[in-house]
Amino acid sequence: MLGFRLVVLASAAWQIIGATAQIQEPISTEAELDDQLDDPSKMQSAAINVAISASFPGSEVFGIKVVNGRPTEALLDVVNNEPEAISLLVVGGSLTTPLGKAGSPDPPVIVHNLTGSRFNTQVPAGEKQSFTYTFQTDLQPQDLQLNLGVMLQNSKNTIFQQSVYNGTVTVVDAPISFFEPQVIFLYLTLAAAFGGICFFIYQTWITRLFPQKRRGGKGGERAKRSTGGTKPVDPAAQTAVIGADGPAVTSGSKAYDESWIPAEHLKRPEARRVGSGRPKSRAA
Repeated sequence: MLGFRLVVLASAAWQIIGATAQIQEPISTEAELDDQLDDPSKMQSAAINVAISASFPGSEVFGIKVVNGRPTEALLDVVNNEPEAISLLVVGGSLTTPLGKAGSPDPPVIVHNLTGSRFNTQVPAGEKQSFTYTFQTDLQPQDLQLNLGVMLQNSKNTIFQQSVYNGTVTVVDAPISFFEPQVIFLYLTLAAAFGGICFFIYQTWITRLFPQKRRGGKGGERAKRSTGGTKPVDPAAQTAVIGADGPAVTSGSKAYDESWIPAEHLKRPEARRVGSGRPKSRAA
């Protein structure tokens, strides 16, 4: 219980300094508050007729689970049985090692101090009010002891400390969803990296195993490949071209216009007879 008192006092010393109580005589200076925190006669524990119960709306049947990275809500029901109004100043707590568990330290050790919340709200005499305290953790999955406490103030400016919950909770990691932005970004990054590695392997080794065929060839072969061998050619439109592998194709019966060629050039010369190389034998 001493560890819990130190946690509550440490959180309260920072969060209710300068706070103004909404009852008869408010605490107006830090010195007055420090005097009350340091004076055991003014700091009393469970000496006020106030009933406080804690419940966890998000708890399960098998126990209270504290999910890392997600807020955990504790609902506090405060019933003021005093003849005068009281004020709820601060709610805080801590997570400690379990009590009585084999291998756990004795006395328990504080694992995580919860952030205190300042309410500074007045509860009239004979009435009940509910308050929500939210905390968040980022710890290793394990079983811990949850201690929650409050600080109250009566009409005489006396501060009271009261424990409202002391039980075992289970700290767990948040379940992974495939539709979370972080998970989707991770999948895209891994897919891009895998694709880059596959492309590098293909360009480095696979292409060498299957060399590509060289493009080119002679005129006739290129003409056949360009036409795909599907377009028939009229034999009348073909003219012989010396030095070509295949026939040249023209749009008409002739490959040129004869109107501008002189007539003497159009006449084919007669072939001359050439004697054989052997001399004729003279008649004897």
